[in-house]
Amino acid sequence: MQIPANFAFSQNNLQDYVDCPRRFELRYLEKLVWPAIRSEPILAVERHMLLGERFHRMIQQHQSGLPADLVGVTASEPELIDWWQAYLSAAPEPLPERRLVEHTLSAPFGNYRLIAKYDLLAIAPGERAVIVDWKTSLRKPKRALLSRRIQTRLYPFLLAEAGKLLNNGAAIKPEQIELIYWFTADPRNPERFPYSIDQFDQDRNFLQNLIADVVNASETDFPLTGDESMCRYCNYRSLCDRGVSAAEREDDAADEENSESSGFDLDFEQISEIAF
Repeated sequence: MQIPANFAFSQNNLQDYVDCPRRFELRYLEKLVWPAIRSEPILAVERHMLLGERFHRMIQQHQSGLPADLVGVTASEPELIDWWQAYLSAAPEPLPERRLVEHTLSAPFGNYRLIAKYDLLAIAPGERAVIVDWKTSLRKPKRALLSRRIQTRLYPFLLAEAGKLLNNGAAIKPEQIELIYWFTADPRNPERFPYSIDQFDQDRNFLQNLIADVVNASETDFPLTGDESMCRYCNYRSLCDRGVSAAEREDDAADEENSESSGFDLDFEQISEIAF
């Protein structure tokens, strides 16, 4: 199935392709809705996702200027209260004063587009630009896994590529950019990824080659992943004859050493973000 001419590549759909080309085809080209769940127990997973969504909304309100005490009174669940207190006491600082919340950037890239939605951009024009991504996953992944995620490469690259309107009309230099992952599971130890011109050049080549792979696959076929551990958290697993039952959340720790789909991928925004 051909890639539409107006297709925009995001961290979600590119990560799906890296994890399993067939999942990419089913989800983004065929737009197939398959009635299967990703993780058990259903109610616990759904509750965690909803709390994560509310937590992001609370941070959005606070970073947009609403006083913390007014935002905090909306939290009643113990987990949400704990996350909020952790955010107030251990959010990454200092950050530039200009804050852009839930900001979307898009830019042409070859024959297609790149797109990213940032939880928070904190920018001091001409000096510094910080990307902060709030994560409510059950466990904090290892740094090596984070460094391999598409998000870690796409987000700073696109900011350097298309962020000049946020920087008084001048391109943001790669060495002025930093990406920070902040985890409710380990709030006092965020993972920081400084950027550089060398990394920018590597990421351009990486994204060009990856998108070329996707286009080539669309002209032949999208194979199933060879790593069947990926299938345990995929709602298409029964369609592909890769199992029926969803993985238990308690299995995440055992899988984390072997599968890039565990832990990080069950974060609510990885599930619910619009599929571009």
